[in-house]
Amino acid sequence: MKREWELEELIECWTLDEEELVLLANKSGATRLGFGLMLKFFELEARFPRREDVPRPAVEFMAGQVRVDAELFAAYDWSGRTIKNHRAQILRSAEP
Repeated sequence: MKREWELEELIECWTLDEEELVLLANKSGATRLGFGLMLKFFELEARFPRREDVPRPAVEFMAGQVRVDAELFAAYDWSGRTIKNHRAQILRSAEP
C-alpha cells in the first residue's frame, strides 16, 4: 500500500458510500474509524491490514468522513473479539 496520496486519490479510494456508512451506524470513536479504514483497505487490497499498513493520509481523510479525531486510530483494538467481529462483518458485506 502506498504511503503518499493525492487528495483526488483519497477521495476515489477512501470515500465511504451509503451502504458502507450503514455498516458504521452503530459504531463510535476509535471503533468507527478503525472499522471504516479496515473496510476500505480490504476493498483496495483484498486483505485485512495490520496497524502499520494503513497510510496516515487515509487515517486523516477517513477521520473527517466519520467525524472522529484521527488520533483515536491509535486506540483501535487490533486483537480480541471486536476486530474478529469487524473482519467477519466486512467479509459478509463483500459477499455477492
